[in-house]
Amino acid sequence: MKQSATAIWEGSRAEGKGVTTTQSKQIKNTPYSFISHFDDGQRKATNPAELIAAAHADCFTLMLTELLEEAGLIANYIETSAEVTIDFDSSSMTHSHLTVKARIPSISKEQFAEMAVNASETCPVSKLLKAEISVDYELISLIKLYTQINN
Repeated sequence: MKQSATAIWEGSRAEGKGVTTTQSKQIKNTPYSFISHFDDGQRKATNPAELIAAAHADCFTLMLTELLEEAGLIANYIETSAEVTIDFDSSSMTHSHLTVKARIPSISKEQFAEMAVNASETCPVSKLLKAEISVDYELISLIKLYTQINN
C-alpha cells in the first residue's frame, strides 16, 4: 500500500507560499509556509515540521494501541503530542520528542513504559525518519505548464 500527498509552492523561501493536499483529501489545499515556523499563535499556514509532528504522534498512538491489544488491553484514552526540533543553521529537523498520557485499566507503570518505548521504536514514522530517501525529478517547460493549467 502507498499513501501520498502533494505540495505546490510559489515564490521565494521566505516570502513564498504553498498548499498541500493529501491523497484522502482530509488535508486539501492547506496553506504552508516557511514563515509559519515563527508566527507563534498567529498561524494562517502549517509547515513541514508541524505536519511531521502530527504524523509521528498519530503513528505512535496507533502502534501503542496495537501493542496494548496484543497484550489483551484496551486504552480508555491516549493523548500523544510530538515536538519536532528544527535547527535552522543546518536546515535539519534534529529530533522528535513524543509525550504520551494514557488511561489504561489493569496495566502497571513498568508495562506501560515498556510498551511506550517499543511503540516509539517500531511505529512506521519513527522508522521512516531513519530511512533512505529517493527522488524522481522532471523539469517542465513553461509551455507545458501553461498547457496543463489551461486544459
